[in-house]
Amino acid sequence: MIFSLIRKYVVMAIAIPLAAAGARKLSDRLEARRGSTRASRMLRQGADLVQGFRPQKKRRFSFSR
Repeated sequence: MIFSLIRKYVVMAIAIPLAAAGARKLSDRLEARRGSTRASRMLRQGADLVQGFRPQKKRRFSFSR
């Protein structure tokens, strides 16, 4: 019972963030080669969903978009 709890914790703490980072890296490489495609956008959205949404970067001079 305790071993299964440890295994679940390891999956949640290590494997899922690693998979999300891998999906984001793969998306970056696909976009660098072929531009933005449906597959690269879906990979990035899936990684954002798994890791939580990334906060917006603050701009240096606070100009509105």
